[in-house]
Amino acid sequence: MADDHPSSLTSGSSAGSSATLPPPRFQRSHARRNIVIVAVVVVLIVGGFFLWRYLGSYESTDDAQVDAHLYPVSARVSGYVTKVSVDDNQPVEQGAVLVEIDPRDYQVAVEQAKAALASAEATAQSLNITVPITTVSTASQLTFATSGVEDAGAGIAAAEKQAAAAHAQLEAAQATDIKAQDDVRRYKALVDKQELAAQAYDQAVAVAKASSATVAAARANEAVAEQNVQQARSRLGQSQASQRSAETGPQQVSSTKARARAAVADVQARRAALDQAQLNLQYTKIIAPASGVVNKSVVVGMNVQAGQQLLTVVPLADVWITANFKETELRNMKVGQKTDIHVDSSGRTFRGHVDSIAGATGPLFSLLPPENATGNYVKIVQRIPVKIVLEPGENQDHQLRPGMNVVPDVYIR
Repeated sequence: MADDHPSSLTSGSSAGSSATLPPPRFQRSHARRNIVIVAVVVVLIVGGFFLWRYLGSYESTDDAQVDAHLYPVSARVSGYVTKVSVDDNQPVEQGAVLVEIDPRDYQVAVEQAKAALASAEATAQSLNITVPITTVSTASQLTFATSGVEDAGAGIAAAEKQAAAAHAQLEAAQATDIKAQDDVRRYKALVDKQELAAQAYDQAVAVAKASSATVAAARANEAVAEQNVQQARSRLGQSQASQRSAETGPQQVSSTKARARAAVADVQARRAALDQAQLNLQYTKIIAPASGVVNKSVVVGMNVQAGQQLLTVVPLADVWITANFKETELRNMKVGQKTDIHVDSSGRTFRGHVDSIAGATGPLFSLLPPENATGNYVKIVQRIPVKIVLEPGENQDHQLRPGMNVVPDVYIR
C-alpha cells in the first residue's frame, strides 16, 4: 500500500498538470492571432500616419471657378449695320471682321477732307512763295524811299539856293530900277527947263522901262524859285512818307511769314482731319480683338451709336482658375506650387500651378465692402482669391469655359 501511494500521487500530479496547460495547437493559434492584431495595429498606425501626411500635403476648396478676360466689342462710329458675319457661340480668330457699318457717309467725309487738304496745301505753297518776294520787295522799297528822301533834301537845298539867287537878282534889278526912275524924274525937270536935250531924256525913259521890265522878270524868277522850293519840300514829304511806309517792310514780312506759318498749321490740321476721316472709314468694319467664342447682341438693320456694345468675345484659350481659399488654408501656400484642378462638368483633372495670391479678401473688391465699425462685429473666416494657371497644353480642346465650377487641390508639401 505504501508503494502504491507514491505512485498514485505521482500519477495524480501528472494528471493535474496535464489538465492546467493548453494543448500546443491552441498555443500556436493564440500566437498567430496576437501577431495579426499587432500587424493590423501597426498597419493602421502606419496607414493613418501616411493618410495624415497625404491629407495634410494639399489644400482644397470647392469655392472656385474658371475665369477669363471677356472682350466687349463696341462700335467706334455710329451708323446703320449692313452685315453681321458671326452668330452666337461661333468661334472666331483675332482680326476677323465681325460687323460692318454702312461706309458711304464716311467715304464722303474722306473725299471732303482730301479736298480741304489740297486747298490748304495750295494756300500754304502760295504764301511760301510770297514770303521771299515780299522780303525783296520791301527791302527795295526801303532803299528807294531812302534815296528819294536824300534826293528831295538835295532838291530843297538847290531850290533854296536858286530862290536866294533870284531874290538877289530881284533886289539888284529893283535898285537899278530905282536909279533909272530917279534919272527919268531928274531928266524930266531938266528937259522942262530946256537945260537937257530931249534925246537924253528919251534914253533915260527907255532905260527906266527896261529896268522895270527887269524887275518884273526878276520878281517872276523869284516866284518860280519859291515855287520850286515848295515843290521840293513837297517831294521831301512824299519821300519821307514813302520811307516810313517802306520801314514797315519787316513787319509786313513778319506778317506774311505768320500767314505762311498759319497756312502750314492749317495744312497739318487738314491732314489730321483726313487721317481721322480715314480712321472712321476703317472703323465701319468691326474686327475681333482676340480669338474666342462670340456672344452677340447685334443684328442687321440696327442703327448703332459710338460706344454701343455689340457683342462679346470669350477667349477660351486664355483661362485661369480663381479659387477662394480660407485664410487659415493659406499658411503654407506659395506661388509656384503644383495644383490639380478637378472639373465638375466633365470629371477631368487638369494640371496647373499657383500664379498669385490676391492682395485683399474678396469682399473688399465688392461694390459695398463690409464695414466692421458698427459695434456688431462677428469674426468670420475670410476667403482670399488665389489665381491658378494651367500648365501649357492642358486646355488644348478648350473644354474649360468661364464660370465653370472646379475643385483645385494645391500641394503645399
